[in-house]
Amino acid sequence: MTSTAAAYAAAYAALTAAHEAGDYIVQRDADARDKGKHGHTGRAACARHCLSYTATQALALLAAHRGLHLDLNPRRALLGLGLSAATHYIADRCATHWADDTPTAPLLVRAAHATGKGAWLQRDPGAGALIDQAWHKACIGVAAAIATSGRRTH
Repeated sequence: MTSTAAAYAAAYAALTAAHEAGDYIVQRDADARDKGKHGHTGRAACARHCLSYTATQALALLAAHRGLHLDLNPRRALLGLGLSAATHYIADRCATHWADDTPTAPLLVRAAHATGKGAWLQRDPGAGALIDQAWHKACIGVAAAIATSGRRTH
């Protein structure tokens, strides 16, 4: 049986590796282009992306669970994956909106501007992607903690 700390590290590594694959390799180009659009088109594209992204993470977590004998609680693993999916959707709906400082900008964009990131987001075209990735990695850390909590013990 692995320690909880080792299980967390393995889950975080698996979810992060799957994040990279799901966000850049598995994601369809049309969904990447449209996921930040307003209305049904944007919501549908983001939902499709988050579905394939979460499936990629689920396969990676399952492989780590079986291959490394992590003894994960299935409900907790699903909760962690659900958190990762939901927070991924929230961030990816911000695509193309990071420089927007209006009251109608997505919540995460408004929060970034409110915490002093506005000038950077408006000056640097790569700043939004960096904040997006930092958000994803932080949320993956919480998802891994949830997934490895309540582990089955022998």
